This record gives sequence, structure tokens and C-alpha cells, in this order.
Amino acid sequence: MRQQPRAGRPASRARRPAGGQGVIRPVQSSAVTTRLADIAAQAGVSEATVSRVLNGKPGVAATTRQSVLAALDVLGYERPVRLRQRSEGLVGLITPELENPIFPALAQVIGQALTRQGYTPVLATQTPGGSTEDELTEMLVDRGVAGIIYVSGLHADTTADMQRYERLRAQGVPFVLVDGFSPKVQAPFISPDDRAAMTLAVTHLVSLGHTRIGLALGPKRFVPVQRKIEGFVRAVQDQLGLDVGVIETELVQHSLYTLEGGQAAASALIDRNCTAVVCASDMMALGAIRAVRQRGLDVPRDVSVVGFDDSPLIAFTDPPLTTVRKPVPAMGQAAVRTLLEEIGGTPAPHSEFVFMPELVVRGSTASAPHVVRTS
Repeated sequence: MRQQPRAGRPASRARRPAGGQGVIRPVQSSAVTTRLADIAAQAGVSEATVSRVLNGKPGVAATTRQSVLAALDVLGYERPVRLRQRSEGLVGLITPELENPIFPALAQVIGQALTRQGYTPVLATQTPGGSTEDELTEMLVDRGVAGIIYVSGLHADTTADMQRYERLRAQGVPFVLVDGFSPKVQAPFISPDDRAAMTLAVTHLVSLGHTRIGLALGPKRFVPVQRKIEGFVRAVQDQLGLDVGVIETELVQHSLYTLEGGQAAASALIDRNCTAVVCASDMMALGAIRAVRQRGLDVPRDVSVVGFDDSPLIAFTDPPLTTVRKPVPAMGQAAVRTLLEEIGGTPAPHSEFVFMPELVVRGSTASAPHVVRTS
């Protein structure tokens, strides 16, 4: 009965010399050189190229990389762990903390869309003091995921090193980036139109007679924050004729994307005589409502508040929150569809797909104080 070759060696090299005496064992360096030469010949590339592929180095075309991997399989060598066939069943999803209800909502849409296509989502959540995005990425890659979807990750931070995504691409891992954009990263991006969102909010409040409208939002280094500021400044300038310097210094307040952050930012804006506050998230808007009430004022009689996201259950707050609805279903489905195209080898253009938001008017906005509206 013929002995099966050991894993990691080609079948042609599995036989031992007859007689069992003096088994020849080539030194490691010679064996490695021989294997590189065999693989290079089979793939039709140089030994240096084979070495770059086996060591996960960038700078090798995808087709060339695939030829080297195919040569490994044909010759019977085991692929290095990081180069083994990825599981077709798993897709990683990396999100910020789940305290903000918009992230679980988006994760649910993405998870359902993946399940319908036969994939299993692996949710990896960042928490304060917990695993970083890079650590979560490494964990997912080690598990052999077929691809990764990032939501509001470091790609949205203008101070972050974008080379991490190029290194991931060099490993052959498809990925899609949601909420944020960087021209330094060659990948599909899925975003809401943050500028248009601010135009919708400002137009609504101006129609109610408000002339001192403030904007409460997160740290300036994030791309969605910068875009919201651009849209807000342009809308206020166009519709109220205010000077850009006045808008940026008096009507824009940075804080944290939390309820407490919204409360602090709204307090500062109310101190500057704002009668309406547009917030960059629904959580911040709830904090703004708290700030108004702590001063003995009423929402919306004294101060109007507009949120952003239209998170689950936000329609049932007191008062029901007027907000700009992020197109979560469309964005989530687009993220999955785009990733599966990347996995399938027919990638979408490496550009940004932008989705229009929608204003949802509820009970937290009303006419500006001392403004009488006529129908």
C-alpha cells in the first residue's frame, strides 16, 4: 500500500530511499530555496515574488498573488496560516460601543442582509478600555473571515494612520467602510449626506422663525463632523445672511457624542441666546432637552431641538424628537452588497456612495419665541 505524503510537502518529494539506511535530510536553507524555485516555476514568477506573497508583503498584484497560492496547492504545500482559504461563512462587523442605539440598528440591518446571502456576521464591538480596532481586525483575520465591514471606525478620524487599511488590503481581505471617508484609502465607502442633513434641519428651523440656531456636535477631527459644519455654515449663511466667522465662533459647539456631551454643548449655545439647537446625534439631542429643562425652560416652547439618526424608540421620547433620519436600511444593505461584490472578485468602484437623509418632524420643534405664525 502506497504511503500518503506528509502535509506541507509535494507528493514527488514524499518517498524515502529504499533500504531504510542513511536517509538524506537536506539542510533547511537548501530545502527552502528548492521549494521557492519549484513554486516560482509553477506560478511563472520570480522567487522574490513568491517570497513576498508567502510573507504577506504588499506590492504584488492580486492575480499574481493568486497564481502563487494556486501553485502552492498544485504542488501540495500547505499554505501559511494567514494565506489559507478564508471561510465563506463569516463576515466581520466592527462597530463602536453599542450604547448609541443607531449602531445596534445598523448592525441588525447588516446582519440580516448577510444572513439572507448565506453568511454569518461576527460582531466585534469597541468599548472604552477594551480591544482596539486593530486588535479586533487581527482577531477577525485570524478567524478567516471572508471580509470586514467597519462602522464609524478610524477611517472617519482625520488624525489616524490610514496605512492600516492598505496593510489589510495587502493581506487579501476585502472590506467596506461605513460613515467616514479618506482619499488615502482605496476602498468602497458608504455615507449619509451630512451636509444635506444640516440643510434640512436649518431650513426647517428658519421656516419656524428661528434666527439664532446652534449646532452641537462631536470632536472636529472626525469627517462627519467636518461635513456637518460645512453644511450648517452654508445653510445659515444662505438663509440668514450671517457672517461665516460669527457662525463658526458663536453657533458651533464641539463636545462628545453622548447625552452628557449634548447637555454641555446645548448649555453653551443657550448661553449665547440660541433659540434652536441642531444636534449631531439623537443621544446628544436628549442631552440638549435636559439642558433646556434644567434652566426651567420648555421644549419646544422656549427652545427647539433637532436630532440626527432617528434611532429606534426616539419617536417615543418626551417630547417626540424632531430629527434627521439617517438612511440606515439603504446604507446597511449597500454595505453588504458592496462587500459581497469585493469578495466575489467583481469589486465596486473604490469611491464613496452617499445616501440622502430625511427630515422627520415631531414634537421637539416649534415657532421661535415671540414669533406668531400665520397659515
